[in-house]
Amino acid sequence: MSDFIPIWIDTDTGVDDAVALLCALQLDRLDLKGVSAVAGNVKHENTFKNARNVLAYAGREDIKVYPGAIKPMCIPLKDASQVHGSDGLGGVIIPDSPAIKETMHAWDAIYQCAKQEKGKLQIVAVGPLTNIATAIVSHPDIKEYVERILIMGGAAVGGNATPSAEFNIYADPQAAETVFQSGIPVIMFGLDVTNRAYLDGRDVKDISDFNTKISRFFTDVVQANMNFYQSFYHREMLCIHDACPLIYLQYPEIFTGQKAGVYVETQSQISFGKTVTDLWSDTKFAKRETLVILDADREAFAKIMKDLISKYR
Repeated sequence: MSDFIPIWIDTDTGVDDAVALLCALQLDRLDLKGVSAVAGNVKHENTFKNARNVLAYAGREDIKVYPGAIKPMCIPLKDASQVHGSDGLGGVIIPDSPAIKETMHAWDAIYQCAKQEKGKLQIVAVGPLTNIATAIVSHPDIKEYVERILIMGGAAVGGNATPSAEFNIYADPQAAETVFQSGIPVIMFGLDVTNRAYLDGRDVKDISDFNTKISRFFTDVVQANMNFYQSFYHREMLCIHDACPLIYLQYPEIFTGQKAGVYVETQSQISFGKTVTDLWSDTKFAKRETLVILDADREAFAKIMKDLISKYR
């Protein structure tokens, strides 16, 4: 049996998405079969461009990137350009990818890949879940071909788009609910864990000291996020939210979580986009099949991140 894990990354390529892509390429157990872009952090035209360009900048323009949804399923697009910059990469410019632009829709490409991998494909979704939900609706038998979906999104407690909702889920709650109730096994990496798996100022300096093309790109692209966290938490820290599910695939032992029932609020104004979990409730949902990751060994996470970026020469 092969030790390689076939994965597909669905991304709204902003700052932490870009770093996650760089990490995925250096995680030696992961076999990246394809990437798809979705509107979220910024408009689709930029998330598609950024995914292509980051892969090419890392020397992997051979990995195909497919265009996806330009807006959520039922609501208008609300981006996070205030965090990632209008281009998604904080104004950092890298060369355009020389790869031919793919035209197949993301949801069809994901389905085709899942069938080819005969049920072994693991989807890592680090943006709004519009593409994944569309794949489920368009190809109902896809649940027979996807081993599991690892989602960066949601929160058992709190939020960052509103007091109760995390951005990726808030951006398209209807899509998120479709995915959570699809019957495909889901692992949720919400703010509960991604705010704990962070780099401190020393870690970022260590990466900067590698002084390679990729480490310089890393240092430049995360600067706006560093400034954001500094103003918010009043200390040097950097959350690389989207790297969590990818690192989990190779290093699950540094994470802890619990099974729970998870539903997404799609009606209420105040709690719109909240991932409602029953982790700390006396009343439990009948269906409790989502593994909610709640914590990570921060020092181990930071070391792995640095080791991955150090592999680029």
